[in-house]
Amino acid sequence: MRTVKASEFKAKCLKLMDEVALSGEPILITKNGKPVSKLVPYRQTPDSLFGALKGSITIKGDIVSPIDVAWEAAR
Repeated sequence: MRTVKASEFKAKCLKLMDEVALSGEPILITKNGKPVSKLVPYRQTPDSLFGALKGSITIKGDIVSPIDVAWEAAR
């Protein structure tokens, strides 16, 4: 994780925000050598887990009808 002094962050704030947004790598901001804040990229999270994967799965063909293959477990 990259470390930046507070004075440098103040001078280059907008540039550092763009770098974090593009790279996804957080930046630790220090004051007198001690960490005071962390700049991380924004990631939108779903409100609930129910339906979070909606639209990410595609069904191709018939998934209900039985296939014409005998399984070894059925023997």
